Amino acid sequence: MKGFIKVAAVAAVALSASVSMAAKFAPAVIYDQAGKNDKSFNEAVYKDGVLPFTADTGVKVREFEPQNEAQMEQGLRRLAQRGNSPIIAVGFTYASPVEKVAKEFPDIQFAIIDSVIDLPNVQSIVFAEHEGSFLVGALAAMKSKTGAVGFIGGMDIPLIRKFACGYVQGAKYVNPSISVFENMTGTTPAAWGDPAKGAELAKAQFSKGADVVYAAAGGTGIGVYQAAKDEGKYAIGVDSNQNYMQPGTMLTSMTKKVGYASYQSWKEAQDGTWKGGLKVMNLAADGVDWALDQYNKDLITDDMKAKMDAIEADIKSGKIKVYDYMTSNSCDIQ
Repeated sequence: MKGFIKVAAVAAVALSASVSMAAKFAPAVIYDQAGKNDKSFNEAVYKDGVLPFTADTGVKVREFEPQNEAQMEQGLRRLAQRGNSPIIAVGFTYASPVEKVAKEFPDIQFAIIDSVIDLPNVQSIVFAEHEGSFLVGALAAMKSKTGAVGFIGGMDIPLIRKFACGYVQGAKYVNPSISVFENMTGTTPAAWGDPAKGAELAKAQFSKGADVVYAAAGGTGIGVYQAAKDEGKYAIGVDSNQNYMQPGTMLTSMTKKVGYASYQSWKEAQDGTWKGGLKVMNLAADGVDWALDQYNKDLITDDMKAKMDAIEADIKSGKIKVYDYMTSNSCDIQ
């Protein structure tokens, strides 16, 4: 009988520990290899998610920056072993590591940005990049004096084609006869960090008549923005608000609110309302937008702002339907 009581007590302690771990709130984030100071995607999570969350709640978010591909899965597992939860994984490159580690730690909450994983303890956060890109495409067409604008993507993947397709739709909504030049930087992850190639592609588009170029290319975009400044043209930033990088040159930035989404996921867990499954951050959910601030306000006329407000309202209401490239892996906008 004593043996039974002892076993039962041990089981009760184990169960209690399991429940405790499941209920523990210890937020964390694992960035991609570009790091939290990439001036784009990861930095938006850091500046608009990590910092304000800690400031508002007093809770420190554990951070991990992998230096190579192997450290991505290792770092994710280490955070889970420590009991951190929820763990935000920044970017679609974490799809395989998150699926693997989330199965190993079913009591830990995970969230992944830009990928969909069908597990009960994973929150899949995706964005309507096509809607945000439609907005900046419309603005580019309003600003263009040549009737030609450009798009430069990073790695040639469906997600970046989704940006491009939205941009084309927005530009043509304002000016049906506008020319839109498109280039992708490469087909490997190196395409995200090649400013020299970005500058080269931008200059080629400027030479063909483009006077506004939108870069959805991570660190490669830095070269695009510099080229626009050198050529006296305009550029459009992406993910975080990059208007400050080249004031007077940056027409706007398509803000993809990954920091806001991360903040929300942590807060939901803290409040006990966190749920796994798909979360779509579209324009109506304040997931994407265009940036207007002190750095570009002199480039945007009152008429342009009024038109942008109207377009934004029409997208939110469904009056304007922006086609998603990833529906068919084609920009079928006819």
